[in-house]
Amino acid sequence: MKAIVVHEFGPPDVMKLEEVPAPRAGDGQVVVRVRAVGVNPVDGYIRSGTYARKPTLPYTPGTDIGGVVESIGAGVSRVRPGDRVYAHAVNGGCAELALCEEWQVHPLPSRASFQQGAAIGVPYGTAWRALFIRAAARAGDTVLIHGGSGGVGTAAIQIARSHGMRVIATAGTNEGLAVVRNLGAEALNHREPGYLQQIMPLTGGQGVNVVLEMLANVNLDQDLEVLAFRGRVVVIGSRGRVEIDPRKTMGKDAVILGMTLFNATREEFLEIHSGIRAGLDNGTLAPVIGREFPLADTANAHEAVMQPGAMGKIVLIP
Repeated sequence: MKAIVVHEFGPPDVMKLEEVPAPRAGDGQVVVRVRAVGVNPVDGYIRSGTYARKPTLPYTPGTDIGGVVESIGAGVSRVRPGDRVYAHAVNGGCAELALCEEWQVHPLPSRASFQQGAAIGVPYGTAWRALFIRAAARAGDTVLIHGGSGGVGTAAIQIARSHGMRVIATAGTNEGLAVVRNLGAEALNHREPGYLQQIMPLTGGQGVNVVLEMLANVNLDQDLEVLAFRGRVVVIGSRGRVEIDPRKTMGKDAVILGMTLFNATREEFLEIHSGIRAGLDNGTLAPVIGREFPLADTANAHEAVMQPGAMGKIVLIP
């Protein structure tokens, strides 16, 4: 079968399309015929060798897939060959066939495309864990989502809105602002100077209960100014250092929370995907697909996912 293989860490062109042996399902495992693969910013960090967690070389990237069950190993009971599925936390998704553990694989409803299935794992898992497990968000909260038009941002808007929260989200292009509004969020253009000054008037001077922060090195100090009493900032992404004034946290009993999906436990994943699957089934969650690339063009997809102005999810098609 064909797969993307990385023999050394480096720029996107270290990824090569090669012929490799097809996987076989062992006990408790599932082989999925991959129809779409999600591309996440973290994939680029790992490939470059700058991420804290490094896979053993050579490796095949890709953690989020949508496809059809090809075969199952002994003891597998939740899926059968021919089932439409999505899978998360996979090792080696950028291939024609991917080997998964049974717990990583979930039914994909007919209302969702394979591309949408490939857009679930990291974006929706990150958004769910940030909102509910880290920030303990609840109905009635007001949530500010930076980068609301991207993969995690669109997921977070849908999840928060479907759980009774008010959402204010930012984007940097007219197209991105339209995406945010279409998902039911109030939109702010983060390319406009002083855009966060609109938060207090919008919230009647109360501020926001939760901030999902995708670029903490730029926004974190300003986030602390727009928090409500006992507000929480969840740092999902950062590309450098930042200076903040800790006094801004003191009078509000504010909290800054870091998170990565890699820290999720098996129990948390069970909670996360039970909720996500319910949303997929009832239609409140529907991943937004931005661009599609062929598997052979994985290098360009890795470059595209790091560019500003993202709209929806980038996926690869084997």
